[in-house]
Amino acid sequence: MIVNGEFSFIHSLLAHRQIQTNRIEVDVGDDAAVVVPHPNRSLVMTCDTMVETIHFLRETMQPFDIGWKLLASNLSDIAAMGGVPTYALVSVAVPPSWALAEIEEIYHGIYTLANQYQVTIMGGDTVKAPSDLTLTITLLGEIEHGQALLRSSAKPGDIVFVSGVLGDSAAGLHLLLNHPTKTEHFPKLVAAHCRPQPQIEIGRKLVETGFRLTCDDISDGLAQEAWEIARASQVAIVLDKDKIPLSHSMVQFAKKVQKDPYEWVWFGGEDYQLIGTVSQENWVKLKQMAKELGFCLTRIGHIETGEPTVKVNLGGTCMTLPQGGYNHFADR
Repeated sequence: MIVNGEFSFIHSLLAHRQIQTNRIEVDVGDDAAVVVPHPNRSLVMTCDTMVETIHFLRETMQPFDIGWKLLASNLSDIAAMGGVPTYALVSVAVPPSWALAEIEEIYHGIYTLANQYQVTIMGGDTVKAPSDLTLTITLLGEIEHGQALLRSSAKPGDIVFVSGVLGDSAAGLHLLLNHPTKTEHFPKLVAAHCRPQPQIEIGRKLVETGFRLTCDDISDGLAQEAWEIARASQVAIVLDKDKIPLSHSMVQFAKKVQKDPYEWVWFGGEDYQLIGTVSQENWVKLKQMAKELGFCLTRIGHIETGEPTVKVNLGGTCMTLPQGGYNHFADR
């Protein structure tokens, strides 16, 4: 058992949180929290759950990293909408196999990332579980009225772009599962998997441009996210394989273990980078803005008319990219 009572457990977990706003009307301690909405913004809501053995393993992630990644996945959804994260609720179902100190470390990971993005944890719930730790975060955010970035705004002729590099998180998972004694040789891959950085700042800058943009976060692999945009916008997407940004660490690790790095790119997921589209005339402006702000945006394809589909250009030959995310533990 972890604690003598639920309320003392919750109190201990919330003791180290930081209040990031003056818009709290009723704080933790009542039946529900009450906050004052921003007068000029719409509400953005998202929720993610992580289940032990499905989304994480104790041998590959420390408790701090589990908490960090749980919030990061929610923040990435807000980033893809171009929103500002504000408040979060955390629910945990704790089995007897997890100690109080471990759960506190999970909350430490949540709070550390929450403080980075000025998110206030407003409470949540705790229950017992027979087996397998289960964690859920409900995250609220805000966006200027009518300005949310959508998957459905892509038009034929648009440029397809991504932020950052892709495939590192899946490569990091493969490293942790199959080559745990070699992790010190590829620390960036481990960090990409265990402590991903959501792209909140980029999402906000995309909104501020005023351009017609499509956006989605790469949580389930580039293939899955591209297909989601193609279907939502009713367009055909053509990706140029040789333009997709890969990190040197990921390419080197793939060579060492004789793996195709693009399998991690297409189907790995959990990079929490952004994929978007913008008109050709605004692409140059967008790329220049990103460069000035220190962001990396890379053109990786274009939009065509046609039935919703995603194709990959392989040196002049196009093939349809299968839909679907990577099975994280299939090669364990």
